[in-house]
Amino acid sequence: MEIQKAAVLGAGVMGSTIAGHLANVGIPTLLLDIVPKELTAEEKARGLTLESPQVRNRLAMQGKMGLLKAKPAPLYSRENADLITVGNFEDDMERLQEVDWIVEVVVENLTIKKHLLKQVAQYRRPGTIVSSNTSGISINAMIEELPREFREHFLGTHFFNPPRYMKLLEIIPAQETKSEIVDFMMQFAERVLGKGVVLAKDTPNFIANRIGTYGLLVTAREMVRRGLTVSQVDAITGPALGRPKSASFRTLDMVGLDTFVHVANNVYESVAEGEEKEIFKVPDFLKEMVSRKWLGSKSGQGFYKKVKTAEGKEILELDYNTFEYKPRDKRKFTLLETAKNSPGSLADKLKMLVYGRDEAARFAWETLKKTLLYSAAKIPEIADDIISIDRAMRWGFNWRLGPFEIWDAIGVEKSVARMTEEGENIPPLVEKLLAGGNTSFYKKENGRLYYFDLTAEDYRPVVEKPEIIDLADMKKDGKVIKANSGASLVDMGDGVACLEFHSPNNAIGADIIQMMNYAVEEVERNYLGLVIGNQGKNFCVGANLMLLLMEAQDENWDEINYIVKSFQDACMKLKYSRKPVVAAPFQMTLGGGCEICLHADRIRAAAETYMGQVELGVGLIPGGGGNKEVLIRHIENITDPKVDLQPFVNKALEVIAMSKVSTSAQEARELHLLRSTDKITVNQDYLLHDAKQTVLAMVKEGYEPPRPQKIRVVGEPGYAAMKLGIYTMKEGGYISEHDQLIADKVAYVLAGGSVAANTYVTEQYLLDIEREAFLSLCGHPKTQERMMHMLKTGKPLRN
Repeated sequence: MEIQKAAVLGAGVMGSTIAGHLANVGIPTLLLDIVPKELTAEEKARGLTLESPQVRNRLAMQGKMGLLKAKPAPLYSRENADLITVGNFEDDMERLQEVDWIVEVVVENLTIKKHLLKQVAQYRRPGTIVSSNTSGISINAMIEELPREFREHFLGTHFFNPPRYMKLLEIIPAQETKSEIVDFMMQFAERVLGKGVVLAKDTPNFIANRIGTYGLLVTAREMVRRGLTVSQVDAITGPALGRPKSASFRTLDMVGLDTFVHVANNVYESVAEGEEKEIFKVPDFLKEMVSRKWLGSKSGQGFYKKVKTAEGKEILELDYNTFEYKPRDKRKFTLLETAKNSPGSLADKLKMLVYGRDEAARFAWETLKKTLLYSAAKIPEIADDIISIDRAMRWGFNWRLGPFEIWDAIGVEKSVARMTEEGENIPPLVEKLLAGGNTSFYKKENGRLYYFDLTAEDYRPVVEKPEIIDLADMKKDGKVIKANSGASLVDMGDGVACLEFHSPNNAIGADIIQMMNYAVEEVERNYLGLVIGNQGKNFCVGANLMLLLMEAQDENWDEINYIVKSFQDACMKLKYSRKPVVAAPFQMTLGGGCEICLHADRIRAAAETYMGQVELGVGLIPGGGGNKEVLIRHIENITDPKVDLQPFVNKALEVIAMSKVSTSAQEARELHLLRSTDKITVNQDYLLHDAKQTVLAMVKEGYEPPRPQKIRVVGEPGYAAMKLGIYTMKEGGYISEHDQLIADKVAYVLAGGSVAANTYVTEQYLLDIEREAFLSLCGHPKTQERMMHMLKTGKPLRN
């Protein structure tokens, strides 16, 4: 089985973004929607009719065009939109015979879905997989009247919004779905689409929305009962509880209150009378907000509303009693602040918060308690095991810990004793866990992770995939070759070592530079090759800016020169290592982090890699060879010495001087930060494995290190041309005087300095003039002002 071509039926926000993500991974996709019944004013003015293809395909085309405007971008690259072909349900259903997977994404209405799927059954070829993206309608009910062969190839594929960024995909088999179809789709979704896949049951709202909606409704009710404000609740239910910064009500604003109410009503109408049904009854103030069209971000107001003031913009919060907006409640809970700022682990913070005695602690306990008990009570109804629920909540709602992981963190015995005292019913799963003398839902023995299984009433091993490498586990197993405060060299097995950064924010300092040098020397002696990768929040955000600023303020120019020269030398050591070096960047890969990658033999990037040379934002230019490497990547395929290099060098200047950062690994390739030989891994869980396999493949092919080559430069005439362009930008008011100064320095380095056009220079020469320019900027007051501003605010300053 393979999926070479797909069709998405329904071109609304969800349908178009699913089609967009299929295009992201290279799958040509047919996007269909209904035929409009009326002409727009613009169509009438253009003389179009209801029979015109532009009109008949209007809705699908709007969905496709919306992908180019949406923020955050649903596409890895705008070019991917070319893989999407639009059509409609009346003219193009026969084209379903061409595809291997059909995804239904129309309105959440069982009657409409059944009608469309009957049409699909008439046109699809036997063996084609069909799925529904429903968020909670019964999978089996949709296909009960369709042929058996159709039912055997049908399942639910519930993407979370936005599909590109949200990791969770719930796969829901129907009663007769073939097991090989389920297995294939799980593997395809994980490896090709980059998803974290959870197998769910055909129950209302499946797993994540069932638990998440319950938790949000409990939170809303508890807020009203205790008289807390929206802002107060979001302060409690955010990062302190291991949840995203959007917490509860910002999350609802992002999701859309109408969507949330629909999901809640779906459960309310499906469950039996009792406490659960009562919880899923939507509170009156939420109903009122929906009736007023206060739906959140998409309508401009919900629980929060952004307004313009004399000082700029202000975010107001809703008073759910008066339905008036007021300034946010910024009162702080002492215990909450203490927990948030404590240096301990998330488990320590959770214990401090839920077992505290102030209002924030009581609120956190009540809402968390109800959610934990509900999660346990829903096994085996919605999922067979605790792993599925924990993963669904981590991947679908961005919780740092799932419900059962939270329970372990706060202590199962202690929390259950308190719940019992408060008169709560303890679910069978929890009772059986404790009755067996166990104290946690998960445990680790002999390096293997186990979970408590309700059916077995005992622990079962968590299925581990050898392709998913965990550096923390490797280090616990004694695989560290050498380590310091900023980095470690870890034995990955099979003759491959991994250079892992673990300084604060993975910022580059002397400790990382030292380990870079050691890594190359050790690998050249004893290993086949090197991977540079880690499993932090970001790959690397650049140099240790605080250290650099302190040295600049103290005018320690010799020390700065030594640090920069050391970093340049370490990068060159990577580049010319006798063994292959593969960098595995992900998320933010900025400044020095980008430079390290540029000096590797190959890059194996996560799809979500945001890569660029951003030094101009802090008043500097790249100092670790970034100018040289960006230049090389723009001109390396030009072998004819008669070809004018200037247009290509201008592009390199644009990338650096405009601090361009890719919005994906694919866009990094378009910026020439990745080469055509560099590969992309969609599922970041597999990134280190794929990078390791790249090293081994290079060894098998007979790796030969690169030989130093001289670089043809545009020289003084090219520098003059670039300076003129920069001056024009300054005079046009697009850049500041200090921006002009920095951009001139970049242009000088890219041009090769004060040499004649078409001179061939060495890499070391370019590094020397780069370092000289870098040092000259470090002492500039406006550069130091930019560095200070970045350290204080995390944002660049244009002074």
